[in-house]
Amino acid sequence: MAKDCRGLTVRAVSFARGRGPVFYASMPCATETLKGCGTNGAEDKHRLVSSLWDHLVAAMDSPLWRGCQSSNRAAFPIQIIRNLFGRPHLLLGEYRGPAISFSHGGGRAWAALCGDESDIGIDVAGADEFQGEYPFHRVFHPQELQHALRVAGRDVEKASALLWSIKEAVVKALGCAFHLVDPRQITVYPSVVGGDGGYIFPVGLSGKALVRFPLAAGRSLWVRSLPQRKMWLSIALLSRRPTGRE
Repeated sequence: MAKDCRGLTVRAVSFARGRGPVFYASMPCATETLKGCGTNGAEDKHRLVSSLWDHLVAAMDSPLWRGCQSSNRAAFPIQIIRNLFGRPHLLLGEYRGPAISFSHGGGRAWAALCGDESDIGIDVAGADEFQGEYPFHRVFHPQELQHALRVAGRDVEKASALLWSIKEAVVKALGCAFHLVDPRQITVYPSVVGGDGGYIFPVGLSGKALVRFPLAAGRSLWVRSLPQRKMWLSIALLSRRPTGRE
């Protein structure tokens, strides 16, 4: 964890088998969506991206990216580019940069950046979003909900927030949101306890999701989930390289 000259606290998270490095940060945001985050939404987003990028460059200590730090930003301006499905990645001057992901929750704008060749997704979800008659059976498998309940101290609303943040992070990493994937086509398997009081979840696809994203069957998909007071923060990492096993 480190605070930069912009006043942002940037944190690093680790994944199974040394994936990453991954950095994330957040900043206050009073509006409903990240796109409309205050009157200077674009500037706020760029502030998050610039801070994460400088931390990533310092951690990787790569001669290629060292020249792209903020001190040399005129030569390597950072742009956020999106593909046809809306998945963002960085463009550093004329060079394609790594994948990045954004979310909004708890009155804050969030962003996560990965330094390897993985796709990334970040999501935050609060327990207050799952009050009342929520259609659990249409979103979660019984077995994954039972496991999430054990993690969340038998609190149904907190368990639902955990699972939803995981699944939302996954579809962001896939680059499709829930337009092409049904929540129940994402299966969250039992976790292992990670550092910082968080958890690491292996995730699998099934049904039409696996048909639409067949390469995901041969790639490792992991989600790192961290409690954030009354919310859960989840970061999904999907390796772009096929792998036989972890």
